[in-house]
Amino acid sequence: MGHDAEYHDAMVTAIEQIWGDGFLAPGGEGNVANLVRGIDVAGKRILDIGCGIGGPACALVEKHEARVVGTDLEPALLRRSRARIRERDLGSRIDLIHVASGPFPFRDESFDVVLSSGAFTQTRDKLGIFRECRRVLKPGGWVSAYDWMKPAGDYSKDMLRWFELEGLTYEMETPERHGELLREAGFDAVGIDDRSDWYRHHAPAEYERIATTLRPRLIELVGREEADHITEDWRVLAILCTRGEMLQVYCRGRKPA
Repeated sequence: MGHDAEYHDAMVTAIEQIWGDGFLAPGGEGNVANLVRGIDVAGKRILDIGCGIGGPACALVEKHEARVVGTDLEPALLRRSRARIRERDLGSRIDLIHVASGPFPFRDESFDVVLSSGAFTQTRDKLGIFRECRRVLKPGGWVSAYDWMKPAGDYSKDMLRWFELEGLTYEMETPERHGELLREAGFDAVGIDDRSDWYRHHAPAEYERIATTLRPRLIELVGREEADHITEDWRVLAILCTRGEMLQVYCRGRKPA
């Protein structure tokens, strides 16, 4: 993720109305379940990269009995996350750390699992971050990530328009390239799971809800101008997903034992 201004309060507030309390990616707790499917995380130490506003970390503790260290670049998101963790009395199971770009501030082989939901989408040096994941993982540990990806080829005008509306930094790659980078970083058992069909049908319904039934609540929360901006953002997103220009993909790899 980028600097502190990227996820401003109005956008975060609106996103929670759509994707659920504590979540900055679609799918909510179901997304977390997909990330850890087939991986034994009960009692394990998990690094949550780009922990955002804390929904995934809380779900990992409450639903999957893990211990979590969450990191993020944005202090505003961490403040929201800390408040959520206090409300749920999960402070003994979740630690949050504000980090800068670059190497992780952790020792080698200090985590059982590394997870991320959306953070690698905004990372240019994906090979570097995958290598860091491998470094901090114990032998046999897994990295598992959910990311927005793209098909081969250049961005369309609509995609560039969406970037402008989002005001976020995007560094998308293809699913195939993610697999190549994971192998180059030293992972085996690499898996790529494209779940775009689900969101391809779901995104237009989200837009319809934002433009109609949710609109009065959005105006109340963030004002008419921001509500209009968010509505246009989702209109373009729905178009991109329907066309297959925006992909929702899970990727994972295992550090050799």
